[in-house]
Amino acid sequence: MKEEIKKHLENAITSYHHYYASGKLAAYIPALLEANPKAIGACILDKEGHWYCAGDYEKRFTIQSISKIVTLALAIMDNGEESVFSKMGYEPTGDSFNSLVRMEINRVPKPYNPMINAGAIVVTSMIKGEDNNEKLERIIDFFKRLTSNEELSIDGKVYLSEKETGHRNRALAYYMKEVGILSLDVEDVLDLYFQQCSILVNCQDLAKIAMVFANDGVDINTGEELVPKYIARKIRTIMVTCGMYDASGSFAVRVGLPAKSGVGGGIIALSPKKLGIGLYGPALDDKGNSIVGMKVLEELSRKLDLSIF
Repeated sequence: MKEEIKKHLENAITSYHHYYASGKLAAYIPALLEANPKAIGACILDKEGHWYCAGDYEKRFTIQSISKIVTLALAIMDNGEESVFSKMGYEPTGDSFNSLVRMEINRVPKPYNPMINAGAIVVTSMIKGEDNNEKLERIIDFFKRLTSNEELSIDGKVYLSEKETGHRNRALAYYMKEVGILSLDVEDVLDLYFQQCSILVNCQDLAKIAMVFANDGVDINTGEELVPKYIARKIRTIMVTCGMYDASGSFAVRVGLPAKSGVGGGIIALSPKKLGIGLYGPALDDKGNSIVGMKVLEELSRKLDLSIF
């Protein structure tokens, strides 16, 4: 199986690399335009601790929306599931990740799920701490524990770029403030959210996070429970239904794995009890997902028979 995983990963990276030319960088965050669209890398970590990596897997990039699964776990641990989901739903939207439409037409104007920006902003507002410094410290510390990487840091340039141009997120946040979903200061919450999205990771970091959630919240190296089992399972389910923006349904059919993408080009995916996967390819499709990463995952799922369905 080890040689099979390595072979199929390397073949997929080589076979689908050219698809980058069909994608585009995330122009609405100007700093992300500095990425190399030709870059593609991936890492797979199995439950026995074996690594399989190919391409530009050591390249660091900002985690963006993949951070949503980590802060969701932390918010539930801080507040309890009932409290968190009193402010948002579990349902996929079929709309883009930064859409305001569903909240406006609902009788109960709250985000459909925690994987869209509106829901993720509310989740970030629920992280415990006396101020933003303490909250950010707790978020980064949690990331470090999940990745076993004490060197994680924030890309200041991307953070400031997001802060200066995040007008749609401000519209979402101020709307939620008006209707009572968001209770804290909007600019403080957004500042924390923009920093959370600007944490630098590589494919190995993503694969490690994925493996924790694949293993019901337990670190395979230390045996420590980093995330309670019921939370890990719930987040895996939400990743299946909502993790790939408004392409989540087609992704479930074609790939069949819990996954979450980010407009920085990263994708995290997992095979429960088996594998954690991290990919990077900054050229995006029209849904905001890594165009090469999607192709690689589809190939790996087919060749390794990974679909959970």
